[in-house]
Amino acid sequence: MLNALYPLLRPALFSMDAEDAHHLTLQNLMRAHRVGVASCIGNRIEDDPRTVMGVRFPNPVGLAAGLDKDGAYIDGLAAFGFGFIEVGTVTPRPQPGNPRPRMFRLPEAGALINRMGFNNGGVDAFVTNVRASAWKASGGVLGLNIGKNADTPIERAVDDYLYCLERVYPHASYVTVNISSPNTKNLRQLQGASELDGLLSALKDAQQRLADQHRRYVPLALKIAPDLDPDQIGNIGDALIRHRIDGVIATNTTISREAVQGLRHAAEAGGLSGRPVFAPSTAVVKALRAVVGDAVPIVGVGGIESGAQARAKIDAGAQLVQLYTGLIYRGPALVRECAAALRQ
Repeated sequence: MLNALYPLLRPALFSMDAEDAHHLTLQNLMRAHRVGVASCIGNRIEDDPRTVMGVRFPNPVGLAAGLDKDGAYIDGLAAFGFGFIEVGTVTPRPQPGNPRPRMFRLPEAGALINRMGFNNGGVDAFVTNVRASAWKASGGVLGLNIGKNADTPIERAVDDYLYCLERVYPHASYVTVNISSPNTKNLRQLQGASELDGLLSALKDAQQRLADQHRRYVPLALKIAPDLDPDQIGNIGDALIRHRIDGVIATNTTISREAVQGLRHAAEAGGLSGRPVFAPSTAVVKALRAVVGDAVPIVGVGGIESGAQARAKIDAGAQLVQLYTGLIYRGPALVRECAAALRQ
């Protein structure tokens, strides 16, 4: 029923400010969950399990981070039939993000531009929301995505990541380290060779300590940008192997505007997602697979708006896929289509 309703609702949603429509949709999904109808009208996806990073995923189609930054809507989003849900990015302290407006639709290109800036209520509120999730309690696979506060100097970024890791670790199926958002000043600098080595070394030490403390190993994944040259991809791949990072999510949004020149909102600052990022993000998946081989699992994300494109991510070297902007344009039917295309 959700699949049938969304095409009827989309014109009204697209007549609203993009961020307002975003929140309204999520709030109504949670209302449907609370009155007990979400599971009745949602997608029922056939089980198609994959074990990646040591975690069993019921199906290989997940929700990308960014749609639910505070982990407040997990149970409503579960009605879409995702094999896993990733929430965040969360920072140690609450922060409002960048001034509005900060999210823009480019419908001619099937794209979004956002400059949200890690707006969230802080890691303590985030953990409270995650702990309240019935979907998580029932065994749902939940990725928790961590970042740094905007006012933390880049030289102290590792402190923010370690602070968040400490707090989310007991509640995560896996933890994603986001160093690739273009909307936090200098954040992508952490993808540089020396900065990345220092960050990954500290995170792996903390991961081992937390695994001993909680008697449970939680995998770490690194989320990277699509705007990388071959040398950068090679350096990142080598670092992932050297530090025994459990997975990599490729990719975040792009700062390129080549594919949307001349369109309304194309000149807005922020990260571009959706159809224009499909080709560059898939190229990063392929190049990264050539570097890491089978040593590091890859989650392919960026521009997926059909089952065929989900398959293309897998063919390029990914083991799992994630959706975000395609959901805005296609609705929950996209989850079912991608799951069917990837069914083994």
